[in-house]
Amino acid sequence: MSDRIPMTRAGYDKLKAEVEDLETVEMPKLAQRVAAARSEGDLSENAEYHGARESQGMLQAKINVLRDKLSRAVIVERAKEPTGEVVFGATIRVKDLKFGDEEEYVLVGAGEEDFDSGRINVASPLAQGFLGRKVGEKVSIDVPAGTLKYEILEVRFED
Repeated sequence: MSDRIPMTRAGYDKLKAEVEDLETVEMPKLAQRVAAARSEGDLSENAEYHGARESQGMLQAKINVLRDKLSRAVIVERAKEPTGEVVFGATIRVKDLKFGDEEEYVLVGAGEEDFDSGRINVASPLAQGFLGRKVGEKVSIDVPAGTLKYEILEVRFED
């Protein structure tokens, strides 16, 4: 996977801090658990040992995934002057043309997404459908659940 992952500086720093915590705090705790379970004797019937080793493997896999994201990260700074166009970092207000309700989204990088608070990953199908569009445009976006239709009402940048 050589795809670049756009991120803000804050998102990159958050991921980096998480990796550091996992490597310097959580992994040593698991190593101690493995050592304690190993000292209990026969490993072939030691459920605690096998559970600790499995947890250690899953934690290492998570660290590897996060390190991969960091290695492919591209720090994106948003434009200083608003262009009226939907770009990375923009906050957009849209109207769902099927139901009539308004929604607000912020296009963020990997690790910063939180759909419940309206923060969507810029690489998601929904965000990709909005990119490059301007206020007043109507868009149809194909997502796994079907086709969504929106009208872009506002594009702004928050400091």
